[in-house]
Amino acid sequence: MAARHNFRKLTIWKEGIELAKETYSTTKIFPTSETYSLTSQMQMCAVSIPSNIAEGTAKRTGKHFLQYLDNSLGSAFEWETQLIIAFEIGYVSKETFKHLERKVQSIQGMITRFIENIEKNIS
Repeated sequence: MAARHNFRKLTIWKEGIELAKETYSTTKIFPTSETYSLTSQMQMCAVSIPSNIAEGTAKRTGKHFLQYLDNSLGSAFEWETQLIIAFEIGYVSKETFKHLERKVQSIQGMITRFIENIEKNIS
């Protein structure tokens, strides 16, 4: 049985929540034609990052928790790709792009290190 984590105390979860909030405020300025495409994709990915972390904390084993962390990491990379597209088609400024790029890359690093830590503890 793996040690359970309180997701509300995890920095990666808190950072994921912040990214989700910033995603919603950023995508508000996207054209309405993007409502059901890039806007909703970015919002779903952003919400998926902390949601998978939270759901993973409820799992019985470290191995199962890792699956949810992997999903969270995948969503973070997917979101970064969508950010790049939003920047390249002119929906976000260079300043906003750089800020959000740093934020998501920081989250990716934190999730990766957390995964590595759990892997050490379960092997």
